[in-house]
Amino acid sequence: MPERLPVAPRWAVGALLTMTFATGLVDAVSYLRLGHVFVANMTGNVVFLGFSLAEQYRLPVLAPIVAMAAFVLGAFLGGRLSRFLGGRPRFWLVRAFACQAAGLTLTALLLATGVLRAEGRITLVVIALLAGCSGLQNATVRLLAPRDLMTTVLTQTLTGLSAESVLGAGIGRKPHRKIGSVLTMFAGAAVGALLLQTTLAGVVGLAAVLVACAAGVFALAPAPTPTPDDSVA
Repeated sequence: MPERLPVAPRWAVGALLTMTFATGLVDAVSYLRLGHVFVANMTGNVVFLGFSLAEQYRLPVLAPIVAMAAFVLGAFLGGRLSRFLGGRPRFWLVRAFACQAAGLTLTALLLATGVLRAEGRITLVVIALLAGCSGLQNATVRLLAPRDLMTTVLTQTLTGLSAESVLGAGIGRKPHRKIGSVLTMFAGAAVGALLLQTTLAGVVGLAAVLVACAAGVFALAPAPTPTPDDSVA
């Protein structure tokens, strides 16, 4: 774990895996109900946008563009929060994830009340809100978390799990965290897909609750135990 993480490793891992599960929920919503677009996985959107140039496949063009633009804005906000609050990691993480939870909660409420719907052009507003939240999450986690707990992108996690394994380069450590990330994302996507059969707002609301719980962990969990090296320093 990077030294800047303000809570004990076990608590931090639990919080980040919780957010990984929330990512699976949110991408299930966006891909299955908002027109085959991702709000957390921008690689997929770039590829979809490239595919859309072949008109015979009739893939969406505007939705991936909106998702990427909103994601970039969310990531920009995450970077600004880091710039102004980075000297107080606990305060920074709590504020960033609380903002994300608030955005998801707002989206869930608007969907539940019918102000927003998963149909027509209004879908783009839902995509933008969810992608902005994901951009904020991705930027914040990228600046603090280890590479095997990025919460939104698993390409590097799977690469490290294989390439650094005993049968690969043999330099990998704590593979259970990488495996946990993959399984948690899978579980989040599966649960999201199942729940979407009955509720759209409920899935977004569940993601909001999970992110809020992660914010609570970073607010209340104990600080990491100083190492002997820290004492010498």
